[in-house]
Amino acid sequence: MSKPSPEVYEQGKGMDAHNQAMREIRSRKEASYDPHEPTRVWLDEDNTPDGVKTSLTIILNTGGCRWARAGGCTMCGYVAESVDGGSVPHDALMDQIDVCLAHEAENADAPADLIKIYTSGSFLDEREVGAESRRAIADTFADRDRMVVESLPDFVDREKIGDFTQHGLDTDVAIGLETATDRVRHDCVNKYFDFADFEGACAEAAAADAAAGGDVEAGIKAYLLMKPPFLTESEAVEDMISSVERCAAVDGCHTVSMNPCNVQRYTMVDDLYFEDGYRPPWLWSVAQVLAETADADAIVVSDPVGHGSDRGPHNCGECDDRVQKAIKDFDLRQDPSVFEQVSCACELTWETVLERERSFNQPLTR
Repeated sequence: MSKPSPEVYEQGKGMDAHNQAMREIRSRKEASYDPHEPTRVWLDEDNTPDGVKTSLTIILNTGGCRWARAGGCTMCGYVAESVDGGSVPHDALMDQIDVCLAHEAENADAPADLIKIYTSGSFLDEREVGAESRRAIADTFADRDRMVVESLPDFVDREKIGDFTQHGLDTDVAIGLETATDRVRHDCVNKYFDFADFEGACAEAAAADAAAGGDVEAGIKAYLLMKPPFLTESEAVEDMISSVERCAAVDGCHTVSMNPCNVQRYTMVDDLYFEDGYRPPWLWSVAQVLAETADADAIVVSDPVGHGSDRGPHNCGECDDRVQKAIKDFDLRQDPSVFEQVSCACELTWETVLERERSFNQPLTR
């Protein structure tokens, strides 16, 4: 795993200080979890390079993200839902897959075309999901059309992707890049790698794509974070527009998913939120970024988790559901005109926040 240079992050400062604070926050967790049960599973629809597909999303319960155990990202509380002890055996992971297949059988008329597997860490990190489990999961879903698996860029290589493409599965690796701006990723998100590492992972996916031949695709889905802590609303919007455009320009990255930050337990963002030092992004900001990047050379989507709640991306409370519906419509149709069909008096407040909010006095509203 990459390590920041001492010239940028002196010991005891910068990333070291972030990690120390994050370890203290995460130590407050008291809940424990069953290694034979997935964290979550649900059915949905997703836009892919081959069009809209029915999807089965699986969040496996593993030992958790290696970086999160060191301290981790300022906004991510998923490691708090991980199994204690740092690892889950192969048989238990496959029990989780069986639970997910049973959920699909009970709730869907037909098997989903798209399988998305997340671990709240890195599916391709063999400390979380061993090679035996990875290959068994690839075998299990060999009859589907497409796979998405999650990983930090360190663990992305063409051989691991090949475990899926050899079955004829189009395969995407979802990377939590968060932002294309290295300083924001390091100082606001507390993520250790650089944009160049993301580009390297895209190159590995492109190599896997070439090795698979013309009938199977391999690529990268970039996950971006809308409004990490310490950015004003206008800074967050500008950073997202720039980040979407930079990701879309990288060969091998065909989809950009912008995730508006929400307030999760056992995180630095949670502490800031309770001290009135953080407000999740406005849904109007999400809509603006999607509208302004609609012409990017990639599929650009967003799925605001917890929309309309104080701890999730929200507007005034009156228009949140309408704007969320427009965002979902845009995800499927990639048509920015959907945002012209929603309006609310709170747009004036949002525009004022964009104009007047400054880092030293944010958030300007709740």
